[in-house]
Amino acid sequence: MNVVDSSCWLEYFAGSNVGDAVAGAIEDIPSLVVPSITLYEVFKKLLSETNEDQALLVVAHIKQGKVIELDADLAIYSAKIGKDNKLALADSIIYATSSKYNCTLWTQDQHFKGLRKVKYFEKER
Repeated sequence: MNVVDSSCWLEYFAGSNVGDAVAGAIEDIPSLVVPSITLYEVFKKLLSETNEDQALLVVAHIKQGKVIELDADLAIYSAKIGKDNKLALADSIIYATSSKYNCTLWTQDQHFKGLRKVKYFEKER
């Protein structure tokens, strides 16, 4: 099972080296778990860089995975994960979702570096 962080989704759609590295996780749709906050982050970023139609096409692709909504239990678990690992709100939700569903988290976000079941990639310059 895999969770792909927003940064890696953006790299995938940009066709970068990191995008190529995460392609296997993204294209394995039956094993793809998507925290709903990831939809927000990717859609918002693409709205500012492209247009709404393009952003909606990308989000439609992301939604092929199993989208996990933020419910009360996941919110509480996310708060605990965030406190324990010093993570911000969105990062807490992403990591809690990844942990709850026993996923590998694919990311370029340095806040996750060194955490359990994280596949971290340095940002390309």
